[in-house]
Amino acid sequence: MSTTGATADPLAALGSLPGVAESVESVRKAVDRVYGHRIMRRRSNAITSEAALRGARGSAALSGADWALEEVRRRSDFGADPEARVVGAALRLGAEAGQLLSIWRQSPLRVLARLHLVAAASGDDQVGRPRQAGEPVDEPLIELPLPRADEVSGRLEGLADLIIAGTSAPALVTAAVVHGELLALRPFTSHNGLVARAAERIVLIGSGLDPKAICPAEVGHAELGRAAYLAALDGYVSGTPEGMAAWIAHCGRAVELGVRESTAVCEALQRGAA
Repeated sequence: MSTTGATADPLAALGSLPGVAESVESVRKAVDRVYGHRIMRRRSNAITSEAALRGARGSAALSGADWALEEVRRRSDFGADPEARVVGAALRLGAEAGQLLSIWRQSPLRVLARLHLVAAASGDDQVGRPRQAGEPVDEPLIELPLPRADEVSGRLEGLADLIIAGTSAPALVTAAVVHGELLALRPFTSHNGLVARAAERIVLIGSGLDPKAICPAEVGHAELGRAAYLAALDGYVSGTPEGMAAWIAHCGRAVELGVRESTAVCEALQRGAA
């Protein structure tokens, strides 16, 4: 992560980049609207469950397993082929994220290790720890230069220190930085995209922006498309103010599209209850 100057709270400093405050405000208004929907008073658990399913489908799509929602809904075997394993990993991460909220602020690296363990679901000794020098990374959809293992270790520690210290930055900014940094670093030998999007979800929920987990940003990232996702990530990796702001705005738009998806679910439930 790069910022435009040394500061005690570099995440908060990103909130002053051009256009970021507008993205933050737009996301807040969208989230407030869906939380104010009348069906949320009676069926919030159903909205949460549906958001988790749709978020997992979106995250899997960005990792190369673009299945129809109904296919994800009906399947029970997720070990049959590579795409099925990706979808299964995304579903497991969606279920796990809510269990890790209390640990995140005290030990984000422990949470990231747990997310990778859940996603990989194997006993390989590379699972659940940052990659070491010489270990290959299976992340074919992200073609950015791969940072060295020692750089990964240092930047992960720096990111963890920022989370533990706390920040006055808006939730969207923190979530976008966590997401972008993990994609840029690809700290694990596999499943980095799935882990990065699950970590973004944890930040959005744990920050209080989306406490009921009904605003699946993964849906929006998938809807915006892989090309736009990778182009925005290039902006983050550049470290320029314009690039960082563009990545944060992209993540904000993804949250808003996730809100739109859950609003449609609310409307459908309301029609069914009428």
